[in-house]
Amino acid sequence: MDYLISICMGIGLSACCGFRIFVPLLASALASKFGVIDTPAGFDWMNSWTAISIFGTATIFEIGAYYIPYLDHLLDTITTPLSMVAGTVLASSFFTDIFSDLPALQWVMGAIVGGGGAGMVQAGTSLARVGSTATTGGLGNPIVSTIENGFSIFFSALSIVIPFIVAFVFVLGFGFIGWFLIKKFSNKTPKIQLE
Repeated sequence: MDYLISICMGIGLSACCGFRIFVPLLASALASKFGVIDTPAGFDWMNSWTAISIFGTATIFEIGAYYIPYLDHLLDTITTPLSMVAGTVLASSFFTDIFSDLPALQWVMGAIVGGGGAGMVQAGTSLARVGSTATTGGLGNPIVSTIENGFSIFFSALSIVIPFIVAFVFVLGFGFIGWFLIKKFSNKTPKIQLE
């Protein structure tokens, strides 16, 4: 059961890195510092006051920067690969006990589950911002940023308190997106008629 909780926390928190990189890192560091979750072996640095200070400061700057026109689009290009790295680190930290004998597999699974989940969420938020810019001339971007901030904070906290629900929501969402894309692109293949 502990392994399942770890997997669900890893999925939920890493996917939240797609909304904001530092909110889930700060949430997991604070939860670890105050004993809400166990600090994974080899990741003791995450619950230090230094790490919490860095994550907290970075969170404030990241959230604030998304309210500055043009900077929000620049951040999207920078944060896409960074969110995947952060998602990989977070997921891998929760997979430590599961793959204790195979550390390479721990990081591979972290990259697939964590990096992939964070990348998918980040791609969705980037598309939402582009759509907002196209339809509102950028005036709707602060609303999009506020929604992303709320989702990041809400789902990060929920990933720690009720990890099963968050993991289910994200896995179901990723499954639906995958199904939708397969369906959309499978209908685009040219059909050859034989006479």
